[in-house]
Amino acid sequence: MKKIGITGGIGSGKSVVCRLFQVLGVPVYDSDARAKWVMSHDEALRAELQTAFGAATFDAHGQLDRPYLARLAFHDPAQLARLNALVHPHVGHDFAEWAANQAQAGHAYVLKEAALLYESGAYRQLDHIITVFAPQPIREARVLRRDPHRTAQDVQAIIGKQLSEEEKLQRADFVVYNDDQQLLIPQVLRLNGAFVNL
Repeated sequence: MKKIGITGGIGSGKSVVCRLFQVLGVPVYDSDARAKWVMSHDEALRAELQTAFGAATFDAHGQLDRPYLARLAFHDPAQLARLNALVHPHVGHDFAEWAANQAQAGHAYVLKEAALLYESGAYRQLDHIITVFAPQPIREARVLRRDPHRTAQDVQAIIGKQLSEEEKLQRADFVVYNDDQQLLIPQVLRLNGAFVNL
């Protein structure tokens, strides 16, 4: 079974592309959602997070205090690197277990959706990478429509922390163009046909 990564900058539409693959019956591992789950449920990681970031990492009910972690890590590259160094290996292990279950179920391939596929090193677990591409002005406008609590400066700050689109395109094995000019469904159908026959 092939393991295919799918990435793209904020607002590129990678989640929409993943939903199209899911309609075709392709299992999709949502790294962001699973990271949140693992951070809350993996006892070893919970202990590591508390050691690294203090007791306030979890609230009085034992729930992960995501705003607290975000305040610590988002504006401090060293703290963000520390957080990622703790979380990414546990998510990698979770993905490996999930992928093994999908292989046993007989799937030809699976997708791993991750915004930070290269930055986290997760691409090393994968056979091929898809980048979902959209020009930055389109991405910014989409995020501002989707997330009314964000400002243009917020979106630009997030984009600035992600690998450049140029580098993602260079490193990708396949590209889906979600630029409001090209239809997504034919692109996804072509890729599905290719992956089934890999």
